[in-house]
Amino acid sequence: MIPVNEPLLGDREVEYVSQCIRAGWVSSAGKFVSEFEERWAAYCGRRYGIAVSNGTAALQLAVATIGLRPGDEVIIPTFTIISCPLAVIYNGGMPVLVDSNPRTWCMDVRKIEEKITSRTRAIMPVHIYGHPVDLDPVIDLANKHELAVIEDAAEAHGAEYLSRRNTPNATWRRCGSLGTLSCFSFYANKLITTGEGGMVLTDDSKLCQKARSLRDLSFQSERRYYHEELGFNFRLTNLQAALGLAQLERMDETVARKRWIGQEYTTRLRDIQGLQLPVEEAWAHSVYWMYGLVLSEETGIDGRQFAQRLKEHGVETRPFFLGMHEQPVFQRRGYFLNERYPVAERLARQGLYLPSGLALTNQQLARVCNAVREVI
Repeated sequence: MIPVNEPLLGDREVEYVSQCIRAGWVSSAGKFVSEFEERWAAYCGRRYGIAVSNGTAALQLAVATIGLRPGDEVIIPTFTIISCPLAVIYNGGMPVLVDSNPRTWCMDVRKIEEKITSRTRAIMPVHIYGHPVDLDPVIDLANKHELAVIEDAAEAHGAEYLSRRNTPNATWRRCGSLGTLSCFSFYANKLITTGEGGMVLTDDSKLCQKARSLRDLSFQSERRYYHEELGFNFRLTNLQAALGLAQLERMDETVARKRWIGQEYTTRLRDIQGLQLPVEEAWAHSVYWMYGLVLSEETGIDGRQFAQRLKEHGVETRPFFLGMHEQPVFQRRGYFLNERYPVAERLARQGLYLPSGLALTNQQLARVCNAVREVI
């Protein structure tokens, strides 16, 4: 079976983790944590990094840092992982949903402003499957309405966005560099993995200070066991940071490999009728975190049936996200009742993604493409 993802770890990871073990610095204290924070922030073009235990924690910490009040609203895509609405709900807020762009599968930024109310506090754009959201319109809306932007870049390590592309100041910027706060996951299937882990980035020193305190049970530097706020234990360990730092050292190579995988899939599959392949807009450099396919209804099969046929040919896949408005847990709790988002609904029913990990061999990629051709 060709796995949908397999991490690629090497000698440098072994070296750095061994240093932690030999030195005894295996908890959240140690040089690798601060170095990983500094170097990942610098890679993304940010001033501050706050390492945390996972990507969901990063989102929850970012939302907590902006200080939601009960009933405050945060606009998010419906087509995303459940971590996004959880981060809002756990902080006392209300997630408000937006449908997907049918080309990029990211949130449809044209539909955001109609969802803004007097209770809106933030917008949470999510870069989907390695392709950036069109962020300039999001940031312009946020500035117009005095909102925070919590940029979820969990799936977009190293991806780039051409900001202000219609002006003389057009600049390529890495995903994770544009939000008021930006969030990453370092789960095992990400371009950089620490097993579990994540990070919040910002350029605001006050937000950084608050996030660092909240991450660590709201301890205060001048009086450790004195608490003025309820915080979290979201710390990343030195062992995990050592893994991440080793991979950061070869980030350019990793991005190049991921882009090659995505482009090679497109070259081999683009002539097949009935498949929508990932796009790469002119203003985006995708990292093809996962290479997705959407089947035309004219093929007579849906994503689930397609996945089963590929499994029979030795190819593991994963389904696309199910929209948050269709999640049973939210419906039972009275969220998003009678809401419809047709683009996201179609993606959920007709989409899946193929093996896309860094350990994927050229031979395996060819076998996957052959299997796709045989089962359609």
